[in-house]
Parts: sequence; structure tokens; C-alpha cells
Amino acid sequence: MTKKEIFDKVFPILEKKFGKAKAALNYETPFQFMIAVILSAQCTDARVNIVTKELFKVVKNPEDIRKMDIKTLEEYIKSTGFFRNKAKNIKLNAQMMKEKYNDKLPRTIEELLVLPGVGRKTANVILGDLWNIRQGIVVDTHVKRLSNLIGFVESDNPEIIERELMKFVPKKYWFEYSHYLILHGRDKCVARRPKCLECEINKYCKHGQKLINK
Repeated sequence: MTKKEIFDKVFPILEKKFGKAKAALNYETPFQFMIAVILSAQCTDARVNIVTKELFKVVKNPEDIRKMDIKTLEEYIKSTGFFRNKAKNIKLNAQMMKEKYNDKLPRTIEELLVLPGVGRKTANVILGDLWNIRQGIVVDTHVKRLSNLIGFVESDNPEIIERELMKFVPKKYWFEYSHYLILHGRDKCVARRPKCLECEINKYCKHGQKLINK
């Protein structure tokens, strides 16, 4: 089977399993969502939601961050890890939001990538979740690992993986593809102990078939 044929088998199974793709992060404003995504680096969504429950009581827009002392911000986000670097980027981000975008979150990947703390993965998440805009495919650790295990790619480089996936994953499913692989990575294809025998897509997975046919 070609990669496209495997995708056409795998995607409907995951779509039926997980339903409508939506963010696990809680937010009210687009700026809050960007902050939540920045905080989610090397941190679970559950932990970020705990942190932002308090932070977002006082932070609604970039101006609120600009007014906040960086030490105060660090205290709010400390439990998300790498908090000093995240706080620094968030402060710089809020300043640049004013200088370049009049405090309105841009809607192109090129403009988003200018903002401190926003990499390609973060930009793709923002565009897909907030505005249903597909300009690329989110490649996080789950997407990287599962795409390799299934046999869609043979690379650890996120940019190469994204480029290869975009060749056969229909653009209308770019956001959903990542969302479903992330959820499946947490549910069945866990890093240390993948549950291949229980996996709904094992018959189409290169790694799963190796284990099953041993």
C-alpha cells in the first residue's frame, strides 16, 4: 500500500475514535491561547490549564503582560518548566504585539514566527485551532514518533517530517491529522509501552505489524 492508501485507512478510524478535533487548552482570547501554547512546551496541557486558570484572571491581552512585572509572571508560570525563558519570551512577545501588530494576533505563519516564543509548531497550532487555517502540519513529539512508527516517514527532523506528510495528507486534514496522532499517542501508542495488540490501526502500522507477526 502507498502512504496515501495507508492514510486513507488510518484517518477514518482515528476520526471515528476521537471525533471533532479541538484544543485541550483553556482560553478566552486569541492572545491567551498563544500564551497557553507557549507554556505547553515541555509541559502537559493539564498542567498548563491549572496555571492559566489563575494567570488568565489577570491576563486577557498583551497590555496586561506589558504591565506585569517579570518576576510576578515567573511565579504564575513556574510549574510549567523552563519558566524564566518562557516568561522572557512572553514579555518580549507582548511588546512586539504592540509594535508590529497593534495588539492583534496575526493570521499568517510568517507573521506569527516573528513573535518571540512562537516556533513553527506553535504557529500551526494557533492558526488551526483559532481560525481553521491550514498553512502547515503540527509536528510535536507524538506526531514525530507515530509518523515514523506507522511508516509515513523516516526522519527525526520536524521540518522534513512536515514536508513529507504534506505530500499525501490532504490539506483539509492537516490540523486534524496532528490532533488525532497526539491523542492516539497518549492513549494507545505510548512511548515506553505501545499497546500494539489493542491498537485500532495496528494492521496498517509498520511497527505494529512487526510486533504482531513475531
